[in-house]
Amino acid sequence: MVEVIERTIRVFLVDDHRATLWGLEQLINATPRMQFAGSATSIAELLASPASLEADVIVIDLDLGGQDSSESFAEVLRTHGAKVLVLTGSRDLDSHRRAVLAGARGVVRKEEPVDVLLRAIEKVHEGDVWVNRALIGDIMNMLTGARQAAPSPDDARVATLTPKEIEVITAVVRHKGAKSLVIADDLRISEHTLRNHLTTIYHKLEVHGRLELYVFAKERRIGAEAHS
Repeated sequence: MVEVIERTIRVFLVDDHRATLWGLEQLINATPRMQFAGSATSIAELLASPASLEADVIVIDLDLGGQDSSESFAEVLRTHGAKVLVLTGSRDLDSHRRAVLAGARGVVRKEEPVDVLLRAIEKVHEGDVWVNRALIGDIMNMLTGARQAAPSPDDARVATLTPKEIEVITAVVRHKGAKSLVIADDLRISEHTLRNHLTTIYHKLEVHGRLELYVFAKERRIGAEAHS
């Protein structure tokens, strides 16, 4: 009989609390089949760590210094072959959903027993997902709805705008034809900052200049409240 040797799961940890990292490191090292690959206290540190490139599973705290780490999952997944598992103290299903939609293969709450985390690491490494039933149903409903009503290319571009960029567009609509200084004063920013925002907006919406932006915004009722 040929003996099947199970491969060690290399786990990399990301958390901004060093005490938590230490505890997780001890847990991983004490678990058969798992090997501590390294740790980081931020996404930047993770991306700069050669050890992270050797990991099979990256366990990431969702809240890193007040920042939502899921915003960086695309870059992590692009540069690493590992699967991402979220470890979080939050019970907010919206943040869990964002994490999964951003590419995480599972979500484990910090309040859960350690054996749950270890089991989640194993399942994610095997290619499964680890999320609760309510979250699975929520995500499936979202994906089903998306297939039924696929957004237009323009809608997709508008969806990339930040709240600040929407505010800038609203000011442009409100002050049609006004000088940049007037719009900048209304937004309480410098003209230089306004130009930077507009450059980004033009690129995202694929328009050329304030006139095209004004027409685009009016047609899609961006900043419509400016004239309500």
